[in-house]
Amino acid sequence: MPAMHFVVRWPDNSLETCYSPSTVIETYLKVNHPYTVEEFTATALQALNKASERVASKFGYACSSAMDQASAITQKAGHFSASDNVTVEKITVI
Repeated sequence: MPAMHFVVRWPDNSLETCYSPSTVIETYLKVNHPYTVEEFTATALQALNKASERVASKFGYACSSAMDQASAITQKAGHFSASDNVTVEKITVI
């Protein structure tokens, strides 16, 4: 199960490299697609939960790194308006 990085451009133009333990992230997030902060956060959390479930089904335990990443996204998103724009710049296999 290859891990992935996805690079997010936040409304303040900052870039953040995020982690997913699974390629399932590509099913949920689209590169260069404009998301609102609210939409991105909900979609990313759903994807990271699914990724953690995939780890659990393979290894018998959930992925704490996926949950840490979900928490970091939620915290960062809280600095912006729900209607601000977020873009996923790229998704790569680690």
